[in-house]
Amino acid sequence: MISLPQFTIQKDIQTQFIIEKSRFICTLRKVADEEAALAAIALLKKQYWDAAHNCAAYIVGGAVACQKAGDDGEPAGTAGLPMLKVLEKNNLRDVLAVVTRYFGGVKLGAGGLTRAYARSVAEAVSAAGIARRQLTFDCVFTENPDKIGKAVNSLYSSDLFSVLSVVYGRDVLVNLRLPAENLRPVEAFLGRLLSRHLSLTVSDEHYSEIPWAKEEGKRL
Repeated sequence: MISLPQFTIQKDIQTQFIIEKSRFICTLRKVADEEAALAAIALLKKQYWDAAHNCAAYIVGGAVACQKAGDDGEPAGTAGLPMLKVLEKNNLRDVLAVVTRYFGGVKLGAGGLTRAYARSVAEAVSAAGIARRQLTFDCVFTENPDKIGKAVNSLYSSDLFSVLSVVYGRDVLVNLRLPAENLRPVEAFLGRLLSRHLSLTVSDEHYSEIPWAKEEGKRL
């Protein structure tokens, strides 16, 4: 089953702002799994040991994501949860946000804290940029050399896939790379091109990251 598109940040980043004399520092990082997220939180707490709070939120994993949030001493629900909601709103995966607060002596109240922590993560996400994580398949098929000779120009000119290699022998081995959602359309295209039913064999799969303009809903 092909999962829905996922998004992540384009790069690790750190941003900050001051409100009512309190300094909020947001560290936004890509993390591979929960273990990596917890290790990064521990390091940041050690780095900012003198801060009043180091609140964290992360979402890792694919379709069944693991997501956690912590207030680190702030009133319950005023820090970690607003941070997590920003990550959720942007459909981000494999991302950790840690907001470090140096208290400035002026209490913000529950509403003020909620807005400040959410703003901190939102500004960091905007600065980091969003990337669409596209599941990509490497696929192979074999064909008669005579048929490939007639079809090779069409293979290289198609925008449904890219040709990784064409290896000639008794049979010709063709290696393609294509977005996962193009698998069936590519099989249909090749079937028409080669005048036979054709099923591709997936040899590898991986994610590629494409810079994404959220407000336009399209690739940058």
